[in-house]
Amino acid sequence: MAAQSSAIPPSNAEYGGDEISALVLDPGYSSTRAGFAGEDVPKSVTPSYYGTTGSGSDRKHLFGDNSVHNPLPGLSIANPMSKDGTVEDWDVATNLWEYAITSRLTSAKPGNPLTNGLNNKSNGDQDIKMENVEEQEKPLEENPLLITESGWNGGRNREKSIEIAMENWGCPAFWLGRSGALAAFSAGKPSALVLDIGASTLSLTPVHDGLILRKSTVHSPLAGNFISQQLRLLFSTSQPPIPLTPHYLVNSKTPVDAGAPPNATYRNFPPHLSPHPSFRLLQEERVLTEFKESVVQVWPGPGRLSAHNQNGLTNEDVAKSYPGRPFEMPDGWNQMFSAERYRPAEGIFDAKMALSDPENPAPLASQTLPELIKQSLANVDTDIKPHLLSNVVVTGGSSLLHGFTDRVNQELMMLFPAPRVRISAPGNTAERRFASWIGGSILASLGTFHQVSALSPLLA
Repeated sequence: MAAQSSAIPPSNAEYGGDEISALVLDPGYSSTRAGFAGEDVPKSVTPSYYGTTGSGSDRKHLFGDNSVHNPLPGLSIANPMSKDGTVEDWDVATNLWEYAITSRLTSAKPGNPLTNGLNNKSNGDQDIKMENVEEQEKPLEENPLLITESGWNGGRNREKSIEIAMENWGCPAFWLGRSGALAAFSAGKPSALVLDIGASTLSLTPVHDGLILRKSTVHSPLAGNFISQQLRLLFSTSQPPIPLTPHYLVNSKTPVDAGAPPNATYRNFPPHLSPHPSFRLLQEERVLTEFKESVVQVWPGPGRLSAHNQNGLTNEDVAKSYPGRPFEMPDGWNQMFSAERYRPAEGIFDAKMALSDPENPAPLASQTLPELIKQSLANVDTDIKPHLLSNVVVTGGSSLLHGFTDRVNQELMMLFPAPRVRISAPGNTAERRFASWIGGSILASLGTFHQVSALSPLLA
């Protein structure tokens, strides 16, 4: 059967018609977003972390918020994504992505009617099993699929994504979209310099006429997890040390004065009923996320936090005169945070200001955001550089830190005083967090999507 020409629009009954919506999957280190093309936000937002219980043949993987945040005996937490935002464990990633889609968007794979418990046991008069016939329907055999990927994703990973979509899930059509280009589409810009700061990775992706400039794409680990690590160092080096107790360990608490020791009763788990230490780390990360959202700020300038002003004082000394922000830990401990709230995020811009210890060395200067901007634009043609600087798209969950976009604007103007710098950073939280998914939703909802997607061999 001859392949369908891309110049001929598909009919409504086929994958690209209006009757069947494409699915958009946007996997990340912190969460995996999935939804139907044409919608404003993803319907399914699933943690990328997964739980594991049991061992050997009884080993079981658990997905979803209710599973990974429930302190089950022996529950350990892991992540199929690597620190640079690419897939590390494909078997788990496949199951996680399928769960993200089937739990909210489509139905799960139907079971075999002979073994699903709804029929009587076979007495020999059941239909004979036919050879070369699949026992189960594939979960996405009716929906075309678009998956986002990082700009530095390797060829083998791309091949594996196609194999999962086409062979495991039976997708009739499939497309891999670079997250940087899709984020630019979501902002309505065919050409842009996309600054994406998520949980594990800070990246800069120049996009020109809808295509990423791969040689100019750079990334570093100075992102949300780095700020969490800085907070842990800040808490441990404070005098006295600041306690970090997750919610699940607190049974009850009594209000105390600021800076006073907590007055709480804690839950004790016997060794045979306690979860793995990795479970506590994930729950501590939830507390740190709350702290980042409500307390942590990026120094707005002028100058960096370590710079001196006309009076000979550092900006850190000046910050001490600013009003503080209060925060209460789950066990009731509370304090007003003043200048120290600017310190955790400063290492993203100035490596000298990053906190460090023997187990957590200071980042390299080349990993900071100003240096990444230099590296990225140094490999860009001179003619398009001013156009990119006038279309800077800021996206990613960690970009929602208070004062982040103002600081980025200041750093860009210090590096490039002549060109006009203009930043596009949506004030809507969902648009900032889900920019790549929204761009994929826009692309996959277009009538021309069938022209760029790969057809399943069954349709060819």
